[in-house]
Amino acid sequence: MTVARILRLRDCGVFRNFVWPNDLHDFGRFNLIYGWNGSGKTTLSRLFRDLEARKSPKTGQAIFSIDGRDVRGEDFVEVMRPMRVFNRDFMLDSVFPVGGGDVPPIFVVGKESIEKKKETDSLKAGLAQAQEKLNFAQSNIQEAEKAFDMFCIDRAKVIKDTLRSSGSNPYNNYDRSNFRIRAQKMAADGGAAIHRLSEGDQEKLLARHLATPKPKVKALTYQQPALKSLSDAVSDLLSTTVVSAAIQSLKDDPTLSAWARQGLGLHQERRAMKCLFCEQTMPKDRLAALEAHFNAEYEQLMKRLDEKITQIQAVSEAASELALPNQAELYDDLTAEYAPADAAIHGALDLTKRFLNSLVQVLTEKRARAFEPIALNVAIPEVDSGVIDRLNEVIRKHNQACDDFQSRANSARERMEADFVAGDLDDYVRYRDAVAAGEVAVKDAVAEAERLTGEISLLEREIVEHRQPAEELNEDLCKYLGHDELRLEIKDSGYTIKRYGVPAEALSEGEITALALLYFLKSLRDRRFDLAKGVVVLDDPVSSLDANALYLAFGFIRERTKDVAQLFIFTHNFTFFRQVRNWFHHLPGQNRRDVNQRPARFYMVDCARDGDQRCASIRPLDPLLEQYESEYHYLFARVYRAASSGSAAELEKNYVLPNMARRLMETFLAFRQPDISGELWQKVKDVNFDEAKKVRILRFLHTHSHGDAVGEPEHDPFVLGEAESVLKDLLDFIKSQDPKHFDAMVKLVNPPATEGDDG
Repeated sequence: MTVARILRLRDCGVFRNFVWPNDLHDFGRFNLIYGWNGSGKTTLSRLFRDLEARKSPKTGQAIFSIDGRDVRGEDFVEVMRPMRVFNRDFMLDSVFPVGGGDVPPIFVVGKESIEKKKETDSLKAGLAQAQEKLNFAQSNIQEAEKAFDMFCIDRAKVIKDTLRSSGSNPYNNYDRSNFRIRAQKMAADGGAAIHRLSEGDQEKLLARHLATPKPKVKALTYQQPALKSLSDAVSDLLSTTVVSAAIQSLKDDPTLSAWARQGLGLHQERRAMKCLFCEQTMPKDRLAALEAHFNAEYEQLMKRLDEKITQIQAVSEAASELALPNQAELYDDLTAEYAPADAAIHGALDLTKRFLNSLVQVLTEKRARAFEPIALNVAIPEVDSGVIDRLNEVIRKHNQACDDFQSRANSARERMEADFVAGDLDDYVRYRDAVAAGEVAVKDAVAEAERLTGEISLLEREIVEHRQPAEELNEDLCKYLGHDELRLEIKDSGYTIKRYGVPAEALSEGEITALALLYFLKSLRDRRFDLAKGVVVLDDPVSSLDANALYLAFGFIRERTKDVAQLFIFTHNFTFFRQVRNWFHHLPGQNRRDVNQRPARFYMVDCARDGDQRCASIRPLDPLLEQYESEYHYLFARVYRAASSGSAAELEKNYVLPNMARRLMETFLAFRQPDISGELWQKVKDVNFDEAKKVRILRFLHTHSHGDAVGEPEHDPFVLGEAESVLKDLLDFIKSQDPKHFDAMVKLVNPPATEGDDG
């Protein structure tokens, strides 16, 4: 397995937010990627170069799928897959350094270094084993990190779901990082046990967290009666007797006595001489006898008894009317304290009222037995004198909670969070330690691989002989350029470039490209690079080459990379693209029905506008690029179909159409008018065609196209809405100049339906 996908690119050049599409096939062994200048090819090649150098990208975020695992940019240092990248940076860093210097050597094994070569081979076998250990360790740590992450996410979600609330609450956004910070600190402090809560405390704190603000409650002002004093006063009254000329029958019959006393009062009040009951004349001296029986001392005792009964009944009524706060008026977490205090008060009041009722009962009995003492046989109950204070303390806590509502809720949540974390701390430490152990294993494996790599490099430097690669490079240069003016000569630990025996200066673009490309291809045979296991990336390797040199370059590339483990070729040159495409099409197995079994894959790097930015993406190669044999065919097809689409919205998105239209017109005129050079206007000013349309076409192309590159437009992109009509004018221009050519191109692009077609 090698590089399978570029899973994600964020803010990497024009790759603003690229995600590998689900329907896009993985990279194959041979990969051809076509894209215009400015579409993002160089950005991709630089990411591959970062992989080669085993360093993180300078900007943005990148994730590659390499050898069966996901590799982030910050982990490029751990990628051991051998890789070579040819791009502009390679030319500046390795072949033509900006600060000057010689070309680095290419190493091969000398004839006199057989023993060291054997030692090197042995070390490489050990390096392969070390790489396997590293891959295994990296796989383990990925699993450990994933499990650790999922655990933290899950526990954080439980805490968030439990402690979230309306309004401002930090736990509404509680996530895995919050959980990790709290758990890590608790683990460092070693105090998980002190944060655990009892079931009762959990319920109490949960009630505080869920509570809503409540009004304050008034404290009780009730004073418990002095039962001992009442008992003593009643006992004194019960022992008091009346001395009088008692009528025995009334004395012995309390009911009759009470009736007679009431009747006496009526007779005295009405001055009646006859009995009000029987209307008979009362016997002489009867009223006097009754008045002697119910004398002033008797009446005074009755008054005292009645007053005491009224007093005790008032005390009992006060106890009955005592209003206690409803439990629902208090915060739920105070229920445990309120319930026993409430029950204690009710118990004390019941005892008090029963005792007071007993006193009233015995005083009532005394009224009927005024002439004899009565003993008080009612025991004084033991009433808890602190019940009112205890309930008032609960009320005080409630009122304090009203004042401290928010801080109280926050404190409850913090304590509940600590309880949750403490409960999961053992699992957290286990997952964390598994990740730490994995990191140590990866670090050790990387160190071992680097040690072996260093020893191998040291041995190879001792056995190098780079004269042979220099001579071979000189032979390649002579074949490539057609002359032997330029040569590489040995100098210290590298090569120097000479022309006619003196240091070469003012190399042409073609010579620079030729030297860099041939040097790169020769470096693929370097002892430090295993071609059969390596990845090779070529970014626009034929830039600035003429047609003959392009074909030579293609021949070298095909020959030197045919045995590579994986090859990537980026290009915007259609001629070179066609050569590589045809090569890939004829690879063994390329015609297999299953795309995943084909050795070669084809892609495009495309740019589209998203708002005010260009956004690059990798997608399957446009079928038009595989269908036609020249860029002119492709450009004509794109312009023709865009002009016939009838969709202005799509034209606004596809802002590369003006460039394509310009290239199409330039190519067409180059064939039609090879004797006229200069700007487009020079070529079309004398052409017989509608003047207004010519001006419109030229204005559109000059305003919206950017030569060979696609840059940031400085105009309003919505102006491109006129593209469809202008492209139609351009096609009319071509048709007016060469109808037969136009009709033939239309048939290729849009062949007529044959008989039997549905249309």
